[in-house]
Amino acid sequence: MRIGIQASYSQGFRETAAEIHDLEAAGLDVAMVAEVYTFDAVSQLGYLAAVTERVELMSAILPLYSRTPTLTAMTAAGLDFVSDGRFTLGLGASGPQVIEGWHGVPYDAPLQRTREIVEICRKVWRRERLEHHGPKYPLPLPTDQGTGLGKPLKLINTPVRDRIPVMLAALGPKNVELAAEIAEIWEPIWFMPEKAASVWGDSLAAGKAKRAPELGELQISVGVPVAIGDDVDQLHDFVRPHLALYVGGMGARGSNFYNDLARRYGYEDAARTVQDLYLDGNKEEAAAALPEELVRAVSLIGPESYVAERVAAYAEAGVDILALQPLDGSREARLRTVETMRRLCD
Repeated sequence: MRIGIQASYSQGFRETAAEIHDLEAAGLDVAMVAEVYTFDAVSQLGYLAAVTERVELMSAILPLYSRTPTLTAMTAAGLDFVSDGRFTLGLGASGPQVIEGWHGVPYDAPLQRTREIVEICRKVWRRERLEHHGPKYPLPLPTDQGTGLGKPLKLINTPVRDRIPVMLAALGPKNVELAAEIAEIWEPIWFMPEKAASVWGDSLAAGKAKRAPELGELQISVGVPVAIGDDVDQLHDFVRPHLALYVGGMGARGSNFYNDLARRYGYEDAARTVQDLYLDGNKEEAAAALPEELVRAVSLIGPESYVAERVAAYAEAGVDILALQPLDGSREARLRTVETMRRLCD
């Protein structure tokens, strides 16, 4: 099992990059950079490429609506080039709050757009003359949609790899099925080893049945808050506000993917209560209303023996990458956490 870490936005990026350089020496396998409504992820991934040597770099995630498919392919090829073949393209649909509110783009047809973007990226990386006749991204642009002067071009440079790994963040049944069909890596959220098969098993099986053999086995990357020690139980309270934000505040009533997931996990009443409290402005009460079982199940917080048992459960459930979100307060403590997790995962 590989271990990764999400680059932090809470300090200067030079400090973050220097820490990832040290964590690489301690056994870190993957460095991930998110892109929400803050600085872009691409510039930071390029910086990390220059100050690391071995660690894999991953966008986790780039919203698929915010760039043209071809620019996404060019960006991935460029990051793979400057990192000597260490980049993974993580993509996801994000949500209408961000896509329509921040990017000003209609949040429509996420499944169709995802499929077409991945197809276009792979054509670009193979240096094919780019022709694509999908309903969302016709290339070259047809005469009735432009000047009619577009030509089927191909990438000038030869990429380091003609198939850069693609990771798709997916939660809903159809999204997960698509990820299992066309991506190298699937990234869920709040992965509970004991319940994953009942929630996502059918979708994964349906997607894998249509999966091309050259893609290999589907890998799974799971983000998880982590703190290891005999006196860290109180750190579960640090997980609650983040969970409450997503379960309660990411979307409106009836349109919140994360709330839907909590319900599918069996917490229907709690999910409803958390959302009502959060949308009414009672954020602390919403965090307190989260079921203790849920908070603990999606975290790795406790003595080393307990964390070792949970790591084994993740491995048994098919997880390939644990993307750590260390709750330790210092750089030295985070280094010790990565060293311990490296030993446990080995």
